[in-house]
Amino acid sequence: MTTVGLKPPQQHVGIAALRQIWAIADDAGFDGCWVFDHLAPMGADRTGDIFDGWTLLAAMAEATRRVRIGCLVSGNTNRHPGTFAKIAVTVDHLSGGRLDVGLGAGGDTLTDAMMGTPTPPAAERVGRLAETCEILGLLWTRRETDYRGRYYTLTGAVSDPKPVQAKPPLWLGSSGEKRGLRVVAEHADVWLSAALPGTELAELQRLSRVLDEHCAAAGRDPATIRRAVQFRLPSDADGALRLAESYVAAGFTELVLMPGGHDDVVKAAGAAADLLPRLRDVG
Repeated sequence: MTTVGLKPPQQHVGIAALRQIWAIADDAGFDGCWVFDHLAPMGADRTGDIFDGWTLLAAMAEATRRVRIGCLVSGNTNRHPGTFAKIAVTVDHLSGGRLDVGLGAGGDTLTDAMMGTPTPPAAERVGRLAETCEILGLLWTRRETDYRGRYYTLTGAVSDPKPVQAKPPLWLGSSGEKRGLRVVAEHADVWLSAALPGTELAELQRLSRVLDEHCAAAGRDPATIRRAVQFRLPSDADGALRLAESYVAAGFTELVLMPGGHDDVVKAAGAAADLLPRLRDVG
């Protein structure tokens, strides 16, 4: 089954517009509504206003009733896994169990330099991501957690309440062929390529096959990991449908639409909602 989510920009846009977009996503029947996790705007020009993703998710949880919500993706190096587990559970309760948890290895050299925080090497960031996945599973299910990893140590850690959901779906963003996709194979419910939106479909398919190989090595059925792709919507409906069809035909069943930019994002979200019934027929 194909799902369709909406990921509006939270940069260069006001709160009133974001509230309108959340209402559009909820009322139109989108499966998901997403934010991202950066301290400075993304793109060639990294200046201007941007809102915090997880604070927005808490507000979104109260402003919506049906649509699932989440962050694609949270930078793992931005928070200790114990802090992240608590934040995520809080939003899960606020939303009545509608949270999908997105995680990536993190690291933003621009904002790390601004804030005086280190950017660990890629191998360390992926190692930290793997340990965080393990820690979340423990904190969300056990009464008390002891953990001894290379990067994190927990001693008698208590994290209550537990999530509303038995297991919040875990979306992992990575395109690292040696280490990152191995972590995806071991822990993810959904894989989101960390390749930039607009990456050639052939390259996404190649990375998906690499993930299949890691699944085989881990003894996991590749079909148990859903494949997600996020992409900017073409302005014409027929072009948008053709693009969506190409992704679904390539095995990507979780479609995340990125409307807007510096244009009228509310209008763009409305156009995406108008297209949603036709997108439902894709695949």
